[in-house]
Amino acid sequence: MTEETPGFEEQPDVPSEAAKTPDDAAKGAGSADKAGPAAPAGDLEQVALQAQLDQVRTALNERTADLQRLQAEYQNYRRRVERDRVTVKEIAVASLLSELLPVLDDIGRARDHGELVGGFKSVGESVEAVSAKLGLQQFGKEGEPFDPLIHEALMHSYAPDVAETTCVQILQPGYRIGERTIRPARVAVAEPQPGAGKGEGESAAPDEESGGPEEG
Repeated sequence: MTEETPGFEEQPDVPSEAAKTPDDAAKGAGSADKAGPAAPAGDLEQVALQAQLDQVRTALNERTADLQRLQAEYQNYRRRVERDRVTVKEIAVASLLSELLPVLDDIGRARDHGELVGGFKSVGESVEAVSAKLGLQQFGKEGEPFDPLIHEALMHSYAPDVAETTCVQILQPGYRIGERTIRPARVAVAEPQPGAGKGEGESAAPDEESGGPEEG
């Protein structure tokens, strides 16, 4: 048996701070410097919220741009549909009124000959009123200058009392709807007499060249 010495107890080997070498102390300080100060938890949450807010704003701007583009496309579609609807209506009305032009011509000839009387007069005036309500306008008057865009010359002559090609007789009136000409006015035209103005100029020329009559 081993005898234990009274008053002496074995102590475990525990490293003490004093036992650390200077190299160990330097390594500990270096690792602490690399870790740096820890960021507060509140700042991290604020950064995350700001990032989410930026994403929401970006998405909102994109959706707003999409809605504005869709609204512009819809407005263009509405204007195009309205324009097409008006065009189709004008074509339909013009087609209908074109078929009524012979009837209107008969009514006009009957009025010129004094035959628009009785029930025929009422019917004729009703047809003319409905045509005017649909936008039909009559044009063509004697004495107005000839315009090939709205006049159709069926007869031609010369006249000394006109200075330009003039409509001297309306054979059939023209009709239009707005700016659309359904039928040109069929007219007889007269042009200035050939050489009428030229002859007067030639007769005056010799007197001007001679300087007047010579004195005897």
